[in-house]
Amino acid sequence: MMKPGRQTVIIDIISEKNIETQQQLIDELAARGIRSTQATLSRDIRDLKLIKEPSPDGRSRYVRKEEPEEEKKADDIMRVILKPSVKSYEAAQNIIVIKTFPGLASAACAAIDSMEIHGLVGTIAGDDTIFIAMKTSQLADEMVEKMHEIL
Repeated sequence: MMKPGRQTVIIDIISEKNIETQQQLIDELAARGIRSTQATLSRDIRDLKLIKEPSPDGRSRYVRKEEPEEEKKADDIMRVILKPSVKSYEAAQNIIVIKTFPGLASAACAAIDSMEIHGLVGTIAGDDTIFIAMKTSQLADEMVEKMHEIL
């Protein structure tokens, strides 16, 4: 199973059961027909921002760390506004180039400007292309990765 599907199942499992260990989670995935290695599961836990917290029975369990409100807002904007208008995107050092359908770059760029993205220096929009300047190449790569996950 591909990463997004596997991660959705992981969220379902930790919502339904108190999972204390990675091994329990691997076993639950296997019970649902999904094979996973410990290394893959560790990456999924990191990507999903899972943390351990005390459960009502005094043991610990995996839960999803709540995202800050501005991060949720940015994700929602990406899903609702950018997803239908973006054709492609790619980082070139600290610049992200986004190709949109004709006439949609300006609206998509305005949505990006409203997202309060950490490390964003500025944006420029044409008819079907957006340039996003980030402070560093690493921040540009992180933004592209986030776009890949959401779009």
